[in-house]
Amino acid sequence: MHETKTDAAMSSPWSGGGSPFAINSKKFGMWLFLVSDTLTFAALLLTYSYLRLANPDWPRPFEFSPAIINATVMTVILLGSSLTMVLAVAAAHANNRAKAVRYILLTALGGVLFDILHIREWFHLFAEGYGPGKSPEGVPLFGSAFFGITGMHMAHVTIGVVYLLIMAYGFGKDKFTSDDVEVSGLYWHFVDLVWMFVFPMIYLMSIKL
Repeated sequence: MHETKTDAAMSSPWSGGGSPFAINSKKFGMWLFLVSDTLTFAALLLTYSYLRLANPDWPRPFEFSPAIINATVMTVILLGSSLTMVLAVAAAHANNRAKAVRYILLTALGGVLFDILHIREWFHLFAEGYGPGKSPEGVPLFGSAFFGITGMHMAHVTIGVVYLLIMAYGFGKDKFTSDDVEVSGLYWHFVDLVWMFVFPMIYLMSIKL
């Protein structure tokens, strides 16, 4: 019996030097981070949903124009940046460094445009009397929840832009591999996916009637 277990261990595809999960350490580490970050955003969105359902006077500050149109444009930009990220990863695996760098930079540009539109919307809400911990309707939890969740997401987008710019420079200089580009793509797709929950839950369900 002992010899059988020893033989099975010796014949294992993992020799102890690579990865027991057939995945490189960088990608595995990113997946672990994304799982933990998913729990964070899930907790925030569930808390927001509870607060909204528990408060019949929950504010509805988003008019179709400009708020919903602006948020829709932001959504389209993020979806487009996911496409350019896919193209960047494909070009990187094809060892076309110049093309990969162009698509990475286009993806980062999408993130910058998203942040600009988001900050513009924040200032519009500030002008209407909304802010962290306050709202004209007298529901301070709305401001805390809205600016907390969207601020957290915008911080992730901003970090992603910096990450992509470093990746574009490093991959162009042959300092990073195609796997590194793919790992950065995982992060960016996660940021986009989170927005697909934030947009309907916070914006579309709070349109001003």
